[in-house]
Amino acid sequence: MSWFSKLFRQRIDAQEPLDLDPLSVIPPAPKVIAGGRPRRLPRFRGSAVDQVRTDMRGADRTRLRLRSAFTPSRPIMDAAMFAGRAKVLTQLIRAIEDQQMHAVIFGPRGIGKTSTLHVLCGIAREARYLVRYISCGERTEFSELFRAILQDIPLLFHDAYDPTSAEIEEGLTFADVVPAGELSVAVVSDLLNRLSGTRMLIVLDEFDRAHSADFRRAIAELIKNLSDRNARVQIVIAGVANNLVEIIEHIPSIRRNIAGLQLPNMSEEEVIELITNGETASGMVFEKEAQRLISTLALGLPYLTSLIAQHAGLMALDRDATLVTRGDVLLAIDAAIEELKLRISPASRHQIDRAHADGHAEVLGTLALAAIQHGGRVPKDTVKGAVPQIGSVDVFLRELDRSYQLLAPIPDDPEGAYSFRDDGTPILLWLSFTHEKRQKSRVEPLPDAAA
Repeated sequence: MSWFSKLFRQRIDAQEPLDLDPLSVIPPAPKVIAGGRPRRLPRFRGSAVDQVRTDMRGADRTRLRLRSAFTPSRPIMDAAMFAGRAKVLTQLIRAIEDQQMHAVIFGPRGIGKTSTLHVLCGIAREARYLVRYISCGERTEFSELFRAILQDIPLLFHDAYDPTSAEIEEGLTFADVVPAGELSVAVVSDLLNRLSGTRMLIVLDEFDRAHSADFRRAIAELIKNLSDRNARVQIVIAGVANNLVEIIEHIPSIRRNIAGLQLPNMSEEEVIELITNGETASGMVFEKEAQRLISTLALGLPYLTSLIAQHAGLMALDRDATLVTRGDVLLAIDAAIEELKLRISPASRHQIDRAHADGHAEVLGTLALAAIQHGGRVPKDTVKGAVPQIGSVDVFLRELDRSYQLLAPIPDDPEGAYSFRDDGTPILLWLSFTHEKRQKSRVEPLPDAAA
């Protein structure tokens, strides 16, 4: 029996009220005897209740706020932390509200699609839309998904039911009036077409992870049905893709019913705004030089901005400072590289090491820069500019792909562009490139991302 179970049983046996405050049942940190002397182990600086304890020291309080201010591993949920993207949100709102179209958002991983969707959902709820956000997975199925969605729609909004009817008084939902068993697209279309007195927004994030062709075709058919009937329901799809066709490969017939939007890299001003929001939330201060360096390194990716800013802030706190300097950012590059290495496959890491050992670090770093700046694509003219001594770009890229399996041609790309096989590779290659440049020069210059 664990110490917690014993404590619980002792309290029950003694008929004492059980104090469930997590801080009251934390056992003391164990001590390890090394050479006859006690050695204290590292401890968590915060607590699992996600609150700033009154006994926390200043640095620990700031550390807790810092990791909540910059969240590279999670999308931004708090609109106060959201930076830029005003134009993107305006386009989405106009497409949904004025044109009453469905929308597809696409772009590479780390560009901020999920954060943008969460903010859009919040704005829609403020306008009293019914909103349902779903993150798709490999096994997402149409019937199961929409039965859950219908469960969230009160029968009050069904045009066939009087507001004073018994069914509405019982709190029934749209799911209570559909037949048992698997739901067809026709049944869901008919039911959503009965929505009255409100509007609904259904957001399908991570759509690229839904591998089922049947599911994708069902969503396509539903979008067409809803558009043809002018239903009060719109669907927003988001996924990792180089272009719109990759997302709607099974649904070319509905292109006139959707507004496609490629999420662009953030501008330098938007990156600085994101850092400034983090300063406000954390209590840290980033020097102007540190801000500019993060902006140069991040290349307009919100994920990379948060990753570097978080590590830089931790570097400053480790030296008992709340002012983040350029030096902290340079140290953060090394920490970020080590973290990113664990996020790609061992096979990709092995091939990167081989390519670097063969002297291709600068070439791959430049191609990674191009991929990040062009939504995941590596245009051929970029390759020619990066390696001017090569003859045929096609021959060079094919040989690079054959030797290291890091790049592959994009199917049906009109310009014959390539992309990295592992979408986490470009960021790692780019930061490694900047790190190696600094190590070689010893004067800490960085490649010119604008070149």
